[in-house]
Amino acid sequence: MARRTPSPRPLMLGAALAVLAGAAQAAEIREVRLDGQAGGKRFDGIGVVEGGGATGVLLKDYPEPQRGQILDLLFKPNFGASVGALYVEIPGDGNSTQGSIPSHMHARDDLDYRRGYMWWEMVEARKRNPRLSLDGAAWSAPGWIGSSGKVYDQSTGKDYRLDQPFYSQDMEAYYVSWLKGLRDVHGLTLDAIGPRNEKGASYDFAKSFRRTLNDNGFPSVKLHGFDNWPDPWKFKFVDDMATDKDLRDAVDIVSAHNNAPKSFVPAEIQAKAAAMGKPMWNTEQHVYEPGYSALIGLVEAFNDNYVRSGFTKVVNWYGIAGVYETQPYSGEKEAAIRANWPWSGHYAINPALWGYAHYGQFTQVGWTYLAGASGELSGGGSFVTLKSPGDDYSVIVETRGASEPQILRLSVAGGLSTRDLAVWRSTEREHFARQPDLALKDGVLTVTLEPNAVYSLTTTRGQTKGGFGAVPPKRAFPFPYAETFEGYGAPQTRGWQPRYLADISGAFELARCPAREGTCLRQAAPVPTLSWAPDWKPYTILGDGAWRDYAVAVDVRLAAGERAAVMGRIAQVGTGYGVIPKGYYLELAADGEARLVVARGKIDKKKLVGDAEQQAIIKAGGDTGEGGEKLLAQTRLAGVAPGQWRRLELRFESETITGLVDGKPVLSATDTLYPSGMAGLMAGPNGAALSMPYFDDLKITGRHPASPTPPLPPPIYAAGP
Repeated sequence: MARRTPSPRPLMLGAALAVLAGAAQAAEIREVRLDGQAGGKRFDGIGVVEGGGATGVLLKDYPEPQRGQILDLLFKPNFGASVGALYVEIPGDGNSTQGSIPSHMHARDDLDYRRGYMWWEMVEARKRNPRLSLDGAAWSAPGWIGSSGKVYDQSTGKDYRLDQPFYSQDMEAYYVSWLKGLRDVHGLTLDAIGPRNEKGASYDFAKSFRRTLNDNGFPSVKLHGFDNWPDPWKFKFVDDMATDKDLRDAVDIVSAHNNAPKSFVPAEIQAKAAAMGKPMWNTEQHVYEPGYSALIGLVEAFNDNYVRSGFTKVVNWYGIAGVYETQPYSGEKEAAIRANWPWSGHYAINPALWGYAHYGQFTQVGWTYLAGASGELSGGGSFVTLKSPGDDYSVIVETRGASEPQILRLSVAGGLSTRDLAVWRSTEREHFARQPDLALKDGVLTVTLEPNAVYSLTTTRGQTKGGFGAVPPKRAFPFPYAETFEGYGAPQTRGWQPRYLADISGAFELARCPAREGTCLRQAAPVPTLSWAPDWKPYTILGDGAWRDYAVAVDVRLAAGERAAVMGRIAQVGTGYGVIPKGYYLELAADGEARLVVARGKIDKKKLVGDAEQQAIIKAGGDTGEGGEKLLAQTRLAGVAPGQWRRLELRFESETITGLVDGKPVLSATDTLYPSGMAGLMAGPNGAALSMPYFDDLKITGRHPASPTPPLPPPIYAAGP
């Protein structure tokens, strides 16, 4: 992301400020007055998004102490990132970028407040920081919600999307049930909630939802809207709020997604929000950069979001990359911490973590952006000043894009602390390092800023560059691998989820086996979801993207009309918007039909109009290059009937792919499209519904080097009702 060219226009919200560095000269001195009596806007936090989709699915599978260390590094105050705000996806069974998270209500009569891992992560985060702000919204939702039809987007006057009955009384009840589980079972109350992530604006839903929250004991949960990317028309709702009292009363916070510094909220929109007394939040920022560029890029974005757009809260997507490297946005450029390897206990801190720390260790939610003391630097860079409810203050500065040192002079008045300023600096050479303290002389401090650096100056103390001893080395996924789905104890203590399986679509959960003893895996979403992204068949993955010649086998049990498959050489699981994999699968239907298929990837979202076009793109047997599926071989097996246990096996030997049922080869093909990839399990369609097959005794074997399977990770929930 390139730094914007410094603008000759007047600085917004104040003049300039700065900090220490190692340079000796600069072209000019900039004066900045810090007045403790100046007032300013409430600071609502800097933080991360967890979810959008399934960003923490592998985090729960880490052993201790590494699992706790990762959480400490993100959430523990004055230690690592020390984020002050957490924004979560309220799970809904449907794909929402990298994968899907299981819903607490797969069906209207189903309810489980220990399903999945999102509750657990929220509890662990708040346990580390009791002042952490909690916010959330849904991306996808279970398919039982609402009735089919069109959603009218009142901010555009158009039908936003076909077959999306999301904005309904069912969804209000669904949200309320989730909030009750969070409060009554897990002891947490959400601070704010959004109607939905990136799917238009329904004024009627916002008004009704506000009443429903109030009537069900959640009047303090603020409603923000409408979380879309800021194309000009998507701020029309701000104009409408000014003339619609019910809408104005319903929406507490004006929210949008914004990629600073590339984009910003127009000044007239900021003025209208301020006139209504509505704060503005950025509910999704992206900084997709590697290394030190991410560290300074985050601070640049956080500063710019306030200086140019007036946002008082910013959450960046995303915090902990607990996903496979095969999945899109796997954390190298997007996350603060990479947790892609739970079987080894290895994790990696990205430099971005220390970008968060430059805010998180020097501010708290409830501080104030000090009026007149934030802005852009004329030589390149920006700064903000935040004041505590007392007399402490912190100044956060970045000089990205500067080519020369810059000198700034701070004049401190209005009852602000005269204590020496602690200085923490990041450069490409050294991240988050303590510098010598700086003393005021007659209320004035002059400091020199070096180019391409980040500084936090503060009258507070207690900051540390936290960390732990030697992190275990990275190891490949264990091979051969066997999963019997036994040994987990009470499944609810694991969120009903086995280790290492990452659901891409649908919900695969531990369940009691039918017609045999013990525990199995079952696809538990009964109908297609109201998915945020173009969806496909439910499937889940595990393993190593480097696997080439191997066999993956599993027992399956199908009810009438159902289909299930074993998958292999999965080289990709979609682009983040559309989840058709690149890989192979052997599918068996309850009537004996067996198919060997190569799935070939993505949906072009620019061409996606509605469900009919989506189905045309992904229909089986199409042979139009990348995208959709190609049938390699097909047969019908005698004696196969619903309610039987059958064993499916998919073998890869160089270019030869063989499908076996009950140990006997039934289909074979030669294909060179994908020479390596992960393993997986899939549930096919069942008419207008989804198949809900059972799986058991998963085994992956072959010629790859053997490595031991580690012990099961500890539970994430306590046993109980």
